[in-house]
Amino acid sequence: MSNTTPHTFTRDAAGNLDQTLRPHSWEEYVGQAKTKENLRILLTAARERGHAAEHILLYGPPGLGKTTLAHLIAKTLGTNMRSTSGPAIERVGDLAAILTNLSPGDVLFIDEIHRLSKSIEEVLYPAMESGVLDIIIGKGPSARTVQLELPPFTLVSATTRISLLSAPLRSRFSGGTFRLEFYSNEEIAQILKRSASLLEVQVSDELLLDIAKRCRATPRTANYLLKRCRDLAQLEQSDLNEDVINRTFELLEIDPLGLNAPDRGVLRTIIETFNGGPVGLNTIAAATGEEQSTIADVIEPYLIRQGLLERTPKGRVASAAAYTHMQNI
Repeated sequence: MSNTTPHTFTRDAAGNLDQTLRPHSWEEYVGQAKTKENLRILLTAARERGHAAEHILLYGPPGLGKTTLAHLIAKTLGTNMRSTSGPAIERVGDLAAILTNLSPGDVLFIDEIHRLSKSIEEVLYPAMESGVLDIIIGKGPSARTVQLELPPFTLVSATTRISLLSAPLRSRFSGGTFRLEFYSNEEIAQILKRSASLLEVQVSDELLLDIAKRCRATPRTANYLLKRCRDLAQLEQSDLNEDVINRTFELLEIDPLGLNAPDRGVLRTIIETFNGGPVGLNTIAAATGEEQSTIADVIEPYLIRQGLLERTPKGRVASAAAYTHMQNI
């Protein structure tokens, strides 16, 4: 146990810790500079005109701040935000109930919009473009269409799979489509500094940068790692020092590059079992016991970004950097 003076940990200010750590102003939101500037111009101009802002689509990998941006958009416009998700809207009636209950100028946030069904998408088109809701009442020859006028609203949508959105839906986001980029280590460290302050944790900038290097360039993961380090320090009644952080990473099996056990398992299989490749995805999945979709969608993208894995026409190949990394851990 550390000989330093134990830090006093207090209960978090809010029940939802993720909500507490979420930035509440553009100044607190670190990174995504171009997207922020474009949004601030769009929103400020719309507010000065007294109009609802045009519809906005945000896309990118999970954990980069799409939901936080939606909250900031609503705050900038000075309106309420109604939140839902693509999977939650199962029937046309669900969408109709949401849209007809909006107040003028409200922001409607739909997360994972790529999971909307085609029939619901078609109802959304006129709502976005003309501000009307077309509802078919009845069936067969007696069916009739009722058109409801909707209050002006701004649709803000987020997706991790923009390729799954239909072209007609994408084209109706007249306010712009914005891609969120991965963060630099310095930006992540800045985010962690604010999070540590909110969590009332004393930790040096150097250690925050060490955490940042292992978070896969994602703020959500960075905050998760910081909270786990805090938990261990709390249980041991210690400051959040280098020893606590290193042992937390050992427990979580996260190495200095941010690779976890499944990541290293894939690399180890390619290097040791198949002599570095090339080897097919099916074979890797069978050898590691991981699902093919998990390897392709979760594990491989980060390994490729780190230059540890290559996709070739003949299969996956471990790079020289992968050999070096696996020898050093």
